[in-house]
Amino acid sequence: MEKLIADHRKRFADFEVIEFVDTNEIERLRGQLDVEAPLELQWTWEYGSEVEELRNLYEKGKTNQWNAETDLDWSIPVSNGEWLLPPEASILAIGCALAGKDEATQKAAAFDEQAYLFSQLLHGEQAALQLCGQLTNACGKMDEKWYAASQVADEARHIEALSKFLSRKMGTIYPIGATLKILLDRLLQADRPETKMLGMQCLFEGVAVGIFDAIRQESRNPLMTDMIRRIEQDEARHAAFGVLSMRRLVREAPPEQMEMMEDWAFGILEALNANQQLDMLHHLAPKYDLDPQALTEGFLRLPNFAEINSLAFMHTVIPNLRSLGFITERTIDDYRKLGLLYERNPVAEAS
Repeated sequence: MEKLIADHRKRFADFEVIEFVDTNEIERLRGQLDVEAPLELQWTWEYGSEVEELRNLYEKGKTNQWNAETDLDWSIPVSNGEWLLPPEASILAIGCALAGKDEATQKAAAFDEQAYLFSQLLHGEQAALQLCGQLTNACGKMDEKWYAASQVADEARHIEALSKFLSRKMGTIYPIGATLKILLDRLLQADRPETKMLGMQCLFEGVAVGIFDAIRQESRNPLMTDMIRRIEQDEARHAAFGVLSMRRLVREAPPEQMEMMEDWAFGILEALNANQQLDMLHHLAPKYDLDPQALTEGFLRLPNFAEINSLAFMHTVIPNLRSLGFITERTIDDYRKLGLLYERNPVAEAS
């Protein structure tokens, strides 16, 4: 299987990472605002419901709308002098502690790291906004078009909430990382609706649910907790849309199409995982006199690396891929080797 972003790979001991160090190249990638995205538009003349479970999901979404400006308490303070998450949740804070820096510096580093993560999630929400707009054109059934259209509104609200939180409360929106930009462009450029659906709804939405859930459970700031709780509720529906739609497709997919989609899913997740936060570390670690490579290698050497690394993937995306038949004996060992899939008892899990 051809690996994505092959020109930027290097080895850290036994682990292959994706690393961008040329700032001019990074800025060039960020400057590529036009994306060639060929897509067929499909009319349908059936306006009644053909897929009951999708219509029910659409109805559920209508009753769970919220207003980012009025339903969140923006008066709650957010400061880089507080721990928004426990110290152990930040690789920069850990690095600062090991370097002997004081707690105020550790808190500031963790704050910067959280702002960077939220910024990447924000950019991902914009990609989801655009991709769901594509799905309203590309999907063949009205139930799919209705739900994709409702998700466009959800994504716009997420963009509003995250951008306001970053600008009002954290003071900055960091630019998109090079690895994420390339992968999101690849999803937007996919020429088939099922590939777009699998990539965004099942992969990126699934990973986002895992990240948001982990942050919400550890959050020490009530505004951040409430914002994430509301976003996560929407994201869970979005992931369900992908699973329900793909479940109908895989019932009739021939083996070669199933293998193609299995490889597509693994390729995207492998590349996302291979960056190992290096885009963030190159951007922020020098501010705290920390070495990005040393921090990454230290994390990769942890005896419980796979357990920690797999948290965002094991929450939603891996179970959904397994249930859809997109993780088989062809790829499961690769998922385990890379720390994407972690099982305390693999034999029991597989049975």
